[in-house]
Amino acid sequence: MENTNQLNQQPATMQGGQTTVVVNQTEQKSNGLGTAGFVLALICLFLFWIPVFDWILWILGLIFSFVGVFKKPRGLAIAGLVISLLGLILIVAIAGTIAAIIGLS
Repeated sequence: MENTNQLNQQPATMQGGQTTVVVNQTEQKSNGLGTAGFVLALICLFLFWIPVFDWILWILGLIFSFVGVFKKPRGLAIAGLVISLLGLILIVAIAGTIAAIIGLS
């Protein structure tokens, strides 16, 4: 199996016994901010029960995903944005539950 990071080399022409090699470098397209936002949103989704730490991760994941939506490829950035919004719903639900329990005491 060939690694995608390696250079793609092809013999192009034969001129007087000499071979000309054409090097086609494929550019790896990635969206670092979108990926970071997606990862932070996933961590936030699993750690939603830790109050302050989760809020920090949530806001960072939301910001990185939002900025990543404006770069290509957008897949992980959009997924991170959706997961961040689901995380917001969980944060609000947990905070409301804690406030209701404290209010009943």
